[in-house]
Amino acid sequence: MRFDWKGLFFGGAFFLAFCTFALDGQATDGVKVRHGLALYDDLKYPEGFSHFDYVNPNAPKGGSLKMASFGGFDTFNPFSIYGMAPAGIGLLFDSLMSASQDEPFSMYGLLAEKVKMPQDKSWIEFYLNPKAEFHDGTPVLPEDVIFTFQTLKEKGPPLYRYYYADVEKVEKTGPQSVRFVFKKGTQNRELPLIIGQMPVICEKNWKDIPWNTTSLQIPVGSGPYRIDSYEAGRKIVYKRDENYWGKDLPVNKGLYNFDRIQYETYRDTTVAVEALKAGAYDLRVENEAKKWTGAYPPEVLKKAGLVQKEFPHSLPSGMQGFVYNLRKPLFQDIRVRKALGYAFDFDWANRALFSNLYKRTNSYFDNSPMAGNGPLTAAVEKRLLPFKERLPAEIFEKAYENPAPTPDLRAGLTKALSLLQEAGWRIEDNLLVNEKGEPFVFEFLLESSSSSTWERVVLPFIQNLKRLGIQASVRLVDPTQYKTKLDNFDFDIVVNVWGQSLSPGNEQRHFWGCEAAMTPGSSNLGGIQNPVVDALIEQLIRSQTRQELTIAAQALDRVLLFNYYVIPHWYTPVTRLVYKDKFGMPDVLPMQGVQLMSWWDKTITDVQEKGSERKREPKAFSAATDAGQSAEKKESGL
Repeated sequence: MRFDWKGLFFGGAFFLAFCTFALDGQATDGVKVRHGLALYDDLKYPEGFSHFDYVNPNAPKGGSLKMASFGGFDTFNPFSIYGMAPAGIGLLFDSLMSASQDEPFSMYGLLAEKVKMPQDKSWIEFYLNPKAEFHDGTPVLPEDVIFTFQTLKEKGPPLYRYYYADVEKVEKTGPQSVRFVFKKGTQNRELPLIIGQMPVICEKNWKDIPWNTTSLQIPVGSGPYRIDSYEAGRKIVYKRDENYWGKDLPVNKGLYNFDRIQYETYRDTTVAVEALKAGAYDLRVENEAKKWTGAYPPEVLKKAGLVQKEFPHSLPSGMQGFVYNLRKPLFQDIRVRKALGYAFDFDWANRALFSNLYKRTNSYFDNSPMAGNGPLTAAVEKRLLPFKERLPAEIFEKAYENPAPTPDLRAGLTKALSLLQEAGWRIEDNLLVNEKGEPFVFEFLLESSSSSTWERVVLPFIQNLKRLGIQASVRLVDPTQYKTKLDNFDFDIVVNVWGQSLSPGNEQRHFWGCEAAMTPGSSNLGGIQNPVVDALIEQLIRSQTRQELTIAAQALDRVLLFNYYVIPHWYTPVTRLVYKDKFGMPDVLPMQGVQLMSWWDKTITDVQEKGSERKREPKAFSAATDAGQSAEKKESGL
């Protein structure tokens, strides 16, 4: 999995991968130098390739892209757990290597133009591009790479500690080279790519930036954009760096075409949609089915000059759902967690709220071969048998199905009540209470900027829970409070999304691992502390082939599903966009989905074409026009 630091579309999205080296190069100390890393198969693009297939290498530069963001920002440090960084901040930073979007996972040279690694994969060495430089003109050096690694591991979010745990040391091996030595005996085959994903920060600049608080000190980066202007918490404008050192690299050709990229903060999605239709900004990712089907009638689109379009992708669905906080005694009984699922009526919500646009999520890896929700296969059973005594029996007995009230809500609630009674709860004066007489009470924590979206889903769910005697409520907090509460696991139930890639790996420790459960700021929001899950994650990470990876993912998926850690929501295998009819885009859509930074402002082309026509005008006409313009200026006093 990788960090998409540029925020090409979904900021913070991740993709992990296992790697093999591909293609031969010049031997150094008996180890061949390569131009890229690949996942299992050979690299698609050979050494010396000119550009990726899914870009237009001749895309015009210029114009602007304006988008909406939510929640504001109070820091420019996206690598700290403190504060909220602005949308698009990843545009400031280059990583050692850059991922291809039309391969399952392959990486090519960016800050590091070449790499090498021995047959036993005990280390990897990166050769920095001698042209690579930061925005202040200083070169990117091995010392910066070492500083970045150490700082992210010590001061960055918990994810880095899990990512880099198997690195023994990092050392400078030459004026432009740096080597990462892995711990002896490590079988973490994706680790070389994880290191290649690392964004590099400037030691000279970043050593003075505070990491234990928020800071609006503008950082020095090395990426294609710089911060041009901002209003704290409200707006930020990025300006394309015309002197960007890497603009002619094959991995960058046809990308980063807008001169200016701007994000403005909106209070909620309803206001943002109306602002889009009024022309205040250019593009919106529409994640709300109600708005997709109802907020953009043809006459509105035509009047506003907007296009509404779906872009398919081939990525696993990941998991979106209501997340139980297992740190709370209320949700520690698996029967309770399963019971509450029967009160969530997805079919009704899909029909009444979502115009039947969604599919119910039945796996943490839905929409991929890694889904383990079907009948138990012999290969997956072999993985699970050593843990049989510590797993729910139904894992070995049937395919997984989400607890659901269909075909009859009353029947579903009856099943729920039966499970709750097995867990020691009873109805008393229309309230569900335990053996001590304590009521079953909890709250859904929602972020205020998205409350209009989620309340229409949560409130009917609460009404169904009420029929079970459960007292559930909604608590709204602003984005800053929401992040703080999630970082400190201060909630009962929240909505969360865990994205998955075509090659899951180390990030699963951060999602579901025991250590992450007790680490503030981790993605293990549910507080899962299951040694079997940890063991299966390690098997996943150590997979040697795509087949092994698929089986390991299916086994992990099955254990997560049958423990009912979340109430799964829904997914769709497309990205829905509404945008101004001002963009050009490549003809090829890669498997990873739409790549916004490969688009361009086609009004620039129109202006250029009009300019060309003007240049072809007869000289006499041009002279007459010039004379007329001079007369107008004279009359106006200009």
